[in-house]
Amino acid sequence: MANHPDRESVFGKGIVDHLELIQTLHHQQELLEEIAKLMAAALHRGNQIFWCGNGGSAGDSQHLAAEIVGRFRRERRGLPSIALTTDTSILTSVANDYGYEAVFARQIEALGNEGDVLVGISTSGNSHNVVCALQAARARNIATVAFTGEGGGRMAPLADYLFAVQSRDTARVQEAHMLAGHMLCDWIELDWVASEAARVESAIK
Repeated sequence: MANHPDRESVFGKGIVDHLELIQTLHHQQELLEEIAKLMAAALHRGNQIFWCGNGGSAGDSQHLAAEIVGRFRRERRGLPSIALTTDTSILTSVANDYGYEAVFARQIEALGNEGDVLVGISTSGNSHNVVCALQAARARNIATVAFTGEGGGRMAPLADYLFAVQSRDTARVQEAHMLAGHMLCDWIELDWVASEAARVESAIK
């Protein structure tokens, strides 16, 4: 007979496991800073940031693209960022004509340019369509960032920057991905606002 849920085994354990995993991100601050600077530089050049993933990672892609196009915390102009998970006509036509593994790669071929950044998100690191997207990006000299779980999976050798969360628990990995994504958005926005203020000050002088 299955055990009924109780507060400690669900909520208590979830909070403890989350906090323990988040503490490990302290050791990846340098990597996250490198990714943030890569993204900020791309936006200053007029390039764009792409995101892709499946399921919850698709939701994360859309969430983080929206933070950049809209705003995170501060008023500033909209910045170019696209989640490759949202256009159902493209997704279904490409899946029908070429197979589901091509749904993101085909969009990178169509929309991506040298100097852009692609962030592929997969808790396992093995999502075939995300792997294909990273391959397509590298062929076009687009910088590749992989958000994965422990080990990085098949995405690891295709990533210029690998943010691998030290867990294989899908829920915990997704929570860490979102925290990292929000911190990247914060850096990008602070950088952009500071640069705009410096330009205004320079023009006044």
